[in-house]
Amino acid sequence: MMMENGLSMEYGDGYMEQEEEWEREGLLDPAWEKQQKKTFTAWCNSHLRKAGTAIDNIEEDFRNGLKLMLLLEVISGETLPKPDRGKMRFHKIANVNKALDFIASKGVHLVSIGAEEIVDGNLKMTLGMIWTIILRFAIQDISVEEMTAKEGLLLWCQRKTAPYKNVNVQNFHLSFKDGLAFCALIHRHRPDLIDYAKLSKDNPLENLNTAFDVAEKYLDIPRMLDPDDLINTPKPDERAIMTYVSCYYHAFQGAQQAETAANRICKVLKVNQENERLMEEYERLASDLLEWIRRTMPWLNSRQADNSLAGVQKKLEEYRTYRRKHKPPRVEQKAKLETNFNTLQTKLRLSNRPAYLPTEGKTVSDISNSWKGLELAEKAFEEWLLAETMRLERLEHLAQKFKHKADAHEDWTRGKEEMLQSQDFRQCKLNELKALKKKHEAFESDLAAHQDRVEQIAAIAQELNTLEYHDCVSVNARCQRICDQWDRLGALTQRRRTALDEAERILEKIDILHLEFAKRAAPFNNWLDGTREDLVDMFIVHTMEEIQGLIQAHDQFKATLGEADKEFNLIVNLVREVESIVKQHQIPGGLENPYTTLTAHDMTRKWSDVRQLVPQRDQTLANELRKQQNNEMLRRQFAEKANTVGPWIERQMDAVTAIGMGLQGSLEDQLHRLKEYEQAVYAYKPNIEELEKIHQAVQESMIFENRYTNYTMETLRVGWEQLLTSINRNINEVENQILTRDSKGISQEQLNEFRSSFNHFDKNRTGRLTPEEFKSCLVSLGYSIGKDRQGDLDFQRILAVVDPNNTGYVHFDAFLDFMTRESTDTDTAEQVIDSFRILAADKPYILPDELRRELPPDQAEYCIQRMPPYKGPNGVPGALDYMSFSTALYGETDL
Repeated sequence: MMMENGLSMEYGDGYMEQEEEWEREGLLDPAWEKQQKKTFTAWCNSHLRKAGTAIDNIEEDFRNGLKLMLLLEVISGETLPKPDRGKMRFHKIANVNKALDFIASKGVHLVSIGAEEIVDGNLKMTLGMIWTIILRFAIQDISVEEMTAKEGLLLWCQRKTAPYKNVNVQNFHLSFKDGLAFCALIHRHRPDLIDYAKLSKDNPLENLNTAFDVAEKYLDIPRMLDPDDLINTPKPDERAIMTYVSCYYHAFQGAQQAETAANRICKVLKVNQENERLMEEYERLASDLLEWIRRTMPWLNSRQADNSLAGVQKKLEEYRTYRRKHKPPRVEQKAKLETNFNTLQTKLRLSNRPAYLPTEGKTVSDISNSWKGLELAEKAFEEWLLAETMRLERLEHLAQKFKHKADAHEDWTRGKEEMLQSQDFRQCKLNELKALKKKHEAFESDLAAHQDRVEQIAAIAQELNTLEYHDCVSVNARCQRICDQWDRLGALTQRRRTALDEAERILEKIDILHLEFAKRAAPFNNWLDGTREDLVDMFIVHTMEEIQGLIQAHDQFKATLGEADKEFNLIVNLVREVESIVKQHQIPGGLENPYTTLTAHDMTRKWSDVRQLVPQRDQTLANELRKQQNNEMLRRQFAEKANTVGPWIERQMDAVTAIGMGLQGSLEDQLHRLKEYEQAVYAYKPNIEELEKIHQAVQESMIFENRYTNYTMETLRVGWEQLLTSINRNINEVENQILTRDSKGISQEQLNEFRSSFNHFDKNRTGRLTPEEFKSCLVSLGYSIGKDRQGDLDFQRILAVVDPNNTGYVHFDAFLDFMTRESTDTDTAEQVIDSFRILAADKPYILPDELRRELPPDQAEYCIQRMPPYKGPNGVPGALDYMSFSTALYGETDL
């Protein structure tokens, strides 16, 4: 049989069967029965004490059935049938049956639990019955997310203890063994009772006692478990712990219900307080808005003005300020008022409260009507202001228009009378006079155009008089002054036109002469300037042809001087004629030529300069001709010597290079020939010095090119230095090769083979090989280099030896040294160590006395000063480390 919450109620038979199965499998812990007995006794007493009684021995005190029936009445709140008071066995069985029948009436089907076993004091049956009562009346009602009672109680524990460190509730036995889970449940609901931070997982006995003491003292939950039993039992009894934990659940469930009730009351009161606040705010906002409308209406209904545009504009600006600054906040206030009212009514409706009714005169409709009245008053006030503004603006516009046109006309006429009466044209040149005449013609056109403006000014003045403008007197006076001045300007204009025509006729004749002078003087002046520049121009020539070309051009120029003299006299006569006319008519400034800045004085001065510069140019060209003749001689001298020295250096360089290739005789023969070439080169040095002297003269004469030779002093110097360097380098290389050959025991044939192979791959005769050329050379000499990755690594190690500076090239000396070491036996660090070991009598160290005894004095002291002290085992004072010293000699350590 299953209850609604999924908890099995067939407890009797099931309980016994489970006990028997655990006992057969060896899983039944004898301590469980002891724990159940103590826990169930304490649980029963926690309820029996409400009836003023208790039990001491659970299997004895329930045998007569009286306290069992009393326990059921207390935990169920119901009354059981009247018990039998007799002490006979059948009386006891009857009472126990009444209790069992009551349990069965609660939907619990008891299997294998009978009244006789209880009356006989069967402990297992009694504990099974009490567990059935606990499940039905203490655990069954626990419901969490529609789970079974056990699962719900476990989930409740997990949720309540989740935030706590070292607590992980997974069951009702091991998870509660260290006591932290009990303490966490108490602290979660009553943090004032336990300081959880001070608890430790390593003190389970202290944790359990703390939880049980606090629960008994402050939560009215009696001690149902023994801390020592829980700790010492490998797996505590699940039923005992579930019984005790259910008491925690019921204890805290009551507090949670009280808290829920308090929250519900607070929520209701909060809603009511918010509604009251909204009501008060509505009343306040409504009163404030209606009072503002009442104060504003008289101002909007007023129609008083001072009949001036400025006064009306001031009122209009006040109204705009009202609409821009004062009314918008009130619009927001009205909207807020309506929003708050609607929100309030909605909240009252949702919370089942009666609708809110504002005080009289402050309803939403009252406020809306007052607002509409305000808007109508605003509209009427604005229409009146605009109409009054338009009327006054018309009259003010006419007055301003008259003033503006009058101001403009007076500004235009200002200075015009003085200008027309001026005699300024008497001092003008012809172009200036023509400009004045054009200007006067433009003024006449402008004067005619202004006739309409004068008529407009008079018409506006007439209209202002008709409309009875308040300042008509000043308008009329100003209009009369404008008309009188207009008549005077017309007469003065005609008079000035006649005077300008007469002055123009006189100046035009002078202007023609000035123009003719300008036309002739400008090109002749340019010719004079160019000629003077050519005659004094600096020139740089480098050849005889260039100087001869300059002399020929100068002779052609001198042939044109006769025609130039005729043009000069014609230009000067034009200037004299102008001077005569100006003097005759007394014309101020008539001598100034408006077409040019040139004068007859300028022409005369420049012509005189040209005539003086011609003979000076003749002399300069003659001097340069003599200089170029001398330079030509120096070029020929340098070329003759350079064409001899240059080929000689090249022949010597080729001969030294051929010797350096190592293919001409033995090394001694090569060294002898190189030294002979060295002596011959030094003997030839006077030829170079003689060439340097000629070159110095060439430089002093500023000669930069020589078509008689391809050699320059710089190339000859470089060739000479390269020749000396090549001889010295080859001598050094041959001497090093001789030293290598003699020290390594290499035959001349081997040396020739190495040189021949190196030269074969040195295609450009540079004396060096690239890594690829070097690799090919090694292969040609029979050196085995694999094409796999290991071969590449071996070749890189060889490159590190022959090109330690990583220059990218292998020179013949390094190549020869490598091939020599590969072809001959050499001393090694191991061989030197073996030699020292012989001197030291097979000791790992050597003493200074042994070195002085076996080696020459200087070499012995050399070793003593450089050998490090011996630091190995079995050393003696003064012992030296000959092994480290030997490896350091071959660069195998950092010593």
